Amino acid sequence: MVILIVTGQYIKQLRDGIGMSQQEVAKLAGISQAHIAKIETGNVDPRLSTVNSIISVLENRGKIKECRNYMKKPVALEYDTEVRQAIDIMKKNKISQLPVFNKEKMVGSIKESTIIEKTHRGFYNIKVMEIMDKPFPVLDFKEDIETVKTLLDYSQAVLISKNGNIVGIITKTDLL
Repeated sequence: MVILIVTGQYIKQLRDGIGMSQQEVAKLAGISQAHIAKIETGNVDPRLSTVNSIISVLENRGKIKECRNYMKKPVALEYDTEVRQAIDIMKKNKISQLPVFNKEKMVGSIKESTIIEKTHRGFYNIKVMEIMDKPFPVLDFKEDIETVKTLLDYSQAVLISKNGNIVGIITKTDLL
């Protein structure tokens, strides 16, 4: 059996480790910033419920705001896929964009708007590589979701990677 003694120093280490200010922790835990400061310096013995609130805020803040908690499994295409197949995949999965790969390397993206705009002559013999757009931006799965929000102002999707492999995708719909 392991017993963990939560000290003010431990709380400060957790808080510093995830980059939260005393003010942020205090607001989320429903206590004053001055009380957090006194706990961290050891000048006050907090109630157990106060410690539990602080620890809960610190543990959840570090995890909830990470990309991995918002992403979904990506649906992707090979660059030599025919556009009509891309359309079928989009309809089947109820999505409006897809990342495009050449084997395991991301080479572009394809969106409904691009297909509509660039296939005026028909799409039955056109390959995705002929009309694809630039690739979506890629972030690490532990990146803060605020970064994704900024990127989504300029891109329809953000791909999420773990150890160099694409493991997820986040769109504006996922944030809603």
